[in-house]
Amino acid sequence: MPGITAVLGPTNTGKTHYAIERMLAHRTGVIGLPLRLLAREVYDRIVALRGPSVVALVTGEERIVPERTQYWVCTVEAMPEGIGADFVAIDEIQLCADPERGHVFTERLLNARGLHETLFMGSDTIRGAIAALVPKVQFMRRERFSSLTYAGSKKLSRMPGRAAIVGFSVDNLYAVAELMRRQKGGVAVVMGALSPRTRNAQVDMYQNGDVDYLVATDAIGMGLNLDVNHVAFSALTKFDGRRMRRLAPNELAQIAGRAGRYMSDGSFGVTGEAPPLEPEVVEAITEHSFTPIRKLNWRNGRLSFGSIEALVGSLEEGTDEPWLTRAREADDLRALKDLSADPLITARASDGSSVRLLWDVCRVPDFRSISQTEHATLLTSIFTDLHEHGRVRADWFARQVKRIDRVDGDIDTLSTRLAYIRTWTYVAQRKGWLADQDHWRGETRAVEDRLSDALHAALTKRFVDRRTSVLLRRLKQKESLVAEVNTKGEVSVEGEFVGRLEGFRFRQDGASSPEEAKTVQSAAMAALAPEFHLRADRFYNAPDTELDFTEQGGLMWGDSAVGKLVKGDDVLRPRIQAFVDDEAGSDVADKVTRRLQHFMDRKIAALFEPMIAMQKDETLSGLPRGFAFQIVEALGVIPRHEVAQDVKALDQDARGLLRKHGVRFGQFTIFMPLLLKPAPTRLRLVLWSLFEGLDEFPESPPPGLVTIPVVEGVGEKVYTLSGYRQAGARAIRIDMLERLADQLRAQDSRGGFEANPDMLSITGMTLEQFADLMKGLGYKAEQGERVKVKPAPEAPSEAEATPDAATDTEATPGADGASEADATPDADADTGPEMEVFYTFTWGGFGRAKGNAPRGKQQGRGGKPGGPKGKKGPRRDTGGDKIKSYSSRPPKKDKPIDPDNPFAQALMGLKDKS
Repeated sequence: MPGITAVLGPTNTGKTHYAIERMLAHRTGVIGLPLRLLAREVYDRIVALRGPSVVALVTGEERIVPERTQYWVCTVEAMPEGIGADFVAIDEIQLCADPERGHVFTERLLNARGLHETLFMGSDTIRGAIAALVPKVQFMRRERFSSLTYAGSKKLSRMPGRAAIVGFSVDNLYAVAELMRRQKGGVAVVMGALSPRTRNAQVDMYQNGDVDYLVATDAIGMGLNLDVNHVAFSALTKFDGRRMRRLAPNELAQIAGRAGRYMSDGSFGVTGEAPPLEPEVVEAITEHSFTPIRKLNWRNGRLSFGSIEALVGSLEEGTDEPWLTRAREADDLRALKDLSADPLITARASDGSSVRLLWDVCRVPDFRSISQTEHATLLTSIFTDLHEHGRVRADWFARQVKRIDRVDGDIDTLSTRLAYIRTWTYVAQRKGWLADQDHWRGETRAVEDRLSDALHAALTKRFVDRRTSVLLRRLKQKESLVAEVNTKGEVSVEGEFVGRLEGFRFRQDGASSPEEAKTVQSAAMAALAPEFHLRADRFYNAPDTELDFTEQGGLMWGDSAVGKLVKGDDVLRPRIQAFVDDEAGSDVADKVTRRLQHFMDRKIAALFEPMIAMQKDETLSGLPRGFAFQIVEALGVIPRHEVAQDVKALDQDARGLLRKHGVRFGQFTIFMPLLLKPAPTRLRLVLWSLFEGLDEFPESPPPGLVTIPVVEGVGEKVYTLSGYRQAGARAIRIDMLERLADQLRAQDSRGGFEANPDMLSITGMTLEQFADLMKGLGYKAEQGERVKVKPAPEAPSEAEATPDAATDTEATPGADGASEADATPDADADTGPEMEVFYTFTWGGFGRAKGNAPRGKQQGRGGKPGGPKGKKGPRRDTGGDKIKSYSSRPPKKDKPIDPDNPFAQALMGLKDKS
């Protein structure tokens, strides 16, 4: 008599592994498993041991049956009957008590037998039922290889590595997965609804360490072998198809038992909104002590196919066995009742074979889960085709498959299409339902594979930050990370973009969470350590032409900021603050600092060379040396009125010594002309701003401008350091102002003078702007008007004086339609003589405190203005606004303006504008 053994015990006792070993010890065997996913896993293990030619895989949607099949790996529902296998095994036999599928497992428990050996593997809770229902059964108790402990409640952010977070709804699962991606870099997703291909791809990510966390449904409790150290329940209730209910302790234990593999201990707990487990529940799980199963779900397996009513009656038949209870109405029985309500179906199912066919159609699972009515409509179409044509119509079937064969869309869309294709895969697996069933089995399998790959990609894209997961794995494996920096400064570590290297500072790419940012930062710094040293060497040996300073005191290497200037003890000796990440090390920071200090020292020495040479000249002593010190302290530019007394104290020899160093004693400013060039000016403003401790440094004026507008709030000192002097609404460049002063000394500044074209040319101003400038310098400006003197026309040549016939005709009044009135100017058109505006400037007498009184040959003896006798000139009425002008000389006649003189043209243009 064949032996029957029940191998019972908690999870992680090696029951499934033992069953595989026992099956392979026989010539033939069949093993029934609770999940399609687990069946695929066991199939792959046996194929690896015995090869694909002798191993079959049969599930509702997949059928791989070689000609020389010896070992059958199946879901419990798809187990072949009557093949006479030497060995038969049923895994997770405690599912006989499951409300949905229990009757199928009970049927196998009561009737599935191997010729030589039968194994039932499962929990201790079913021991009593097996002992009562299976005569002469032997029991084998297996103990768990590792211990299981309760870890309490943990936040997702503090979840330990190699953990599985378990939920019981898709929404809950996705919410947890999204949160874990942000906090931990990513998760793998395992659900019973996934195809084996998608599930295996997701599990491979977890097993390979690409991600450190798994988010799953209770599907992982059914024997899936995963390297899980901790199981956390995000919920303790589930919808069982009828209602929401709390999971029983034995159900929790089935899932929690996935923690700890073989000899490695595991832990379990709760997270999120799940309440802590009660002490008695924890004790039951850790001690593997649960309430025994008292009833097994059962449905009559001896069916009557005489009529639909007889079939329904046999399916609803009861039992007197005390260990068995009639199963609740299953989906297939509900579908049978729905279809039997259709008179056409009832008419077709009039004999035993048609009733049997109807029952086979009603057993097509409702993978789509749209609605009971939709499912009944689909089954009606299939049954009608099979009854009328003996086959499902190929064109109709092809349209259904083609409509699903699309890989666009989001996770929900792809999951829905996968559920749909499972229906057509199931239909294609039914023997004789399709004319070319081999073709359609391959076609539906190909569509499922494409959808599975697309779903895996969509899950990975949404719930895995590949960059963070890759870097985490490398860091944990303590492997040497390799960083690549392209010409744009973009940093990639292990092929993943992580940020940019700006000089010697790493700027991380935007991260979605602090944990992700920390991981990326750690990985980047570990990989960039060699790059920092190589870059520091290149920087130290770089020429000065690659370095520069900004007008805000920044120090640049190309486009990268590498440091900034800091106030030192001396204005000409600023200190350096290098921009170097701490992780780069002190050696790199010191090297960068030294190179920047060398650059600035050389830059200051080159741009301020005349001033520094004067400072170091030991031949200067006494007053000249003191005056030189003041020039250096003022960075080469001093308003004359600030040092007027010191200038008076310098004799000609002292001034000569200073002039040898390039010092110019101007009427308004004492300065060194070489230091007014754009580059020294730019540096002078930076050094002064730095030494003054300004938060924002003034920028130097654009090069080449003679005057610039005066900006409110900008102090006079800033204009002086910029090389300009305020005068009215504009500021004039210091060197050009001295040129203008030379022009003014040649004028009768006491008696009054007008601006000449040379003055306007020097300043580049209009007459009105020049008047405002002169007011700013201490002069009075009086405006007047006079008749504009036009240049005399040149005598025309003989050819020009003698018009040709055509010209003469056109010039004749009345000719070619021209009236005499057209040829005669209108008397009203005479606007009178053209007037021009002019200004007369005299010294205003204010501003003397600044020592800027005009000096020149017009100063008479005794300090009296005027000519040799000091007499006033005649008073002249301008005839316009009666503006008074004083002059020691009579007014000169206006000289005709030469139209070819460019300065005269410029002056005329300015006057026209005014």
